[in-house]
Amino acid sequence: MNKRQKGIKIMGKLIVLVKSLWHIMLLAVLLGTVGYLCAIFLTIIASNGVVRLISDKNTNLTPVFISLVVVAVSRGILHYGEQYCNHYIAFKLLGIVRHKIFAKLRELSPAKLEGKDKGNLISMITTDTELLEVFYAHTISPILIALVTSLFITIFIGMSYAPAGILALCGYLTVGVAVPLVNGKAGSNAGMKYRNSFGELNSCLLESLRGLDEILQYNDGHNRMNKINTHSKLLSENRKELNKLEGKQRATTNVMILFFSLAMLILMIFAYKNNKADIGMVIVNTVAMMGSFGPVVALSSLSNNLNQTLASGERVLNLLNETPVTEDVTNGKNIDFNGIAAKNVSFSYNEEKILSNLSVNFPKYSITGIYGKSGCGKSTLLKLLMRFWDTTEGSVEISNVNIRNVNTDNLRCIESYVTQETYIFQKTVAENIAIGKPNATTEEIIEAAKKASIHDFIMLLPKGYNTLLGELGNTISSGEKQRIGLARAFLHNSELMLLDEPTSNLDALNEGIILKSLHESSQGKTIIIVSHRESTLRTAQRVIDLSAENKL
Repeated sequence: MNKRQKGIKIMGKLIVLVKSLWHIMLLAVLLGTVGYLCAIFLTIIASNGVVRLISDKNTNLTPVFISLVVVAVSRGILHYGEQYCNHYIAFKLLGIVRHKIFAKLRELSPAKLEGKDKGNLISMITTDTELLEVFYAHTISPILIALVTSLFITIFIGMSYAPAGILALCGYLTVGVAVPLVNGKAGSNAGMKYRNSFGELNSCLLESLRGLDEILQYNDGHNRMNKINTHSKLLSENRKELNKLEGKQRATTNVMILFFSLAMLILMIFAYKNNKADIGMVIVNTVAMMGSFGPVVALSSLSNNLNQTLASGERVLNLLNETPVTEDVTNGKNIDFNGIAAKNVSFSYNEEKILSNLSVNFPKYSITGIYGKSGCGKSTLLKLLMRFWDTTEGSVEISNVNIRNVNTDNLRCIESYVTQETYIFQKTVAENIAIGKPNATTEEIIEAAKKASIHDFIMLLPKGYNTLLGELGNTISSGEKQRIGLARAFLHNSELMLLDEPTSNLDALNEGIILKSLHESSQGKTIIIVSHRESTLRTAQRVIDLSAENKL
């Protein structure tokens, strides 16, 4: 579990992302500050007009009315400009953050993502990232605006009567700093609990949708509904906890505003009685104090949403700070394939040892079958050959070069890997097959489909190769998905093909057709087949019992 970070540290790391847009941020602060000053001086100008009217009933108030109109219109224009700048920065940066997240997910895959909660990842990519808009559009500039505006009004009030300026500063610090800090400290854990429970509910819903057939078949709907309700209640309870904190914060803020406004009035009356201020100063300073809490109130209110925002920011930053199990090699060697071998390889998942001192050689142009009892490391060996993981001990060598020194792009060109479960994207059949070679021609895609014995099935679909496949491939069978996976491998046309149970979901007829295609395509290729089926392993030139080779 990652250690919780302090809010100020999270904010600092998030602010670093805005460094390329500081000029727009400074413009937003300038527009926001002047805009708030216009709003504050609306009341000050009005109160000054009242003072002049009290002093002289015949005074000309036309300049006052003109000033009020100009200031009011300016306030609206400046506020629009500030919001435009802030949202420009926010949405620009959200694109940058999402790009960083997807780049990190690619970097972490597949090893580290196998243990990740997919619902939490979806929540992080969507709602967590969107919540950062609150920070970039409604947090950074309000903090700076509150600081500059409060300092200006403090000086304005202090120039007429210094103790009043000191009192105003104390009011701003209490409402804009003390209250948010206390509330933020109390609500930081609540914010993280809410974001985590939101992600867990997403995961539960996603899991239920994916397993809907099994849920219906085994009448497990009641249990799943109870589980969803449990997560929903937990989310609701966490939301209520945040709402209570928000209510307390608002109440405390309002009490503090009333207290300091009343304190300013009493102080100015006391100064008036001691001949240190005239009646105009009493009215103007009191009105200025009462009307200038807007920026710090906005700052104080930030702590309501900031708990969730910083929790979301922390989750995103934790992901971005993760180190991959295997890092892509870009400054290594580009090689031609000339066989691959595992030499004295040992590998463990956490504390569980899967492979121990395994040595096995796969010569060029050979077809090797691998079998063994479940859990003996068959699929793990293929993933080590793909360098999805690195060995704990020993090495994997391709063309007598340690696989860790081979450029990743070069390695991916050399190898094709067909997993036990083929993922189907919500694209057309042709686009799903073309993943094996994005720039493939239609003729190449059709030829690969024929080799995988799925061409005839595709031609029966409503739009043939242009038929859109449903989300998660639910519109086609497991065997058809598996054959699309094989078609991708045939299309990729690499020299080394790694097949993990390639015929497990196929009937005997289609198995025979695919094995025939594999045999015909083996010219100039090295093929490694993991399978429990004896009929599949018959196509291999040699068969390795991994249970016997693996020296656990």
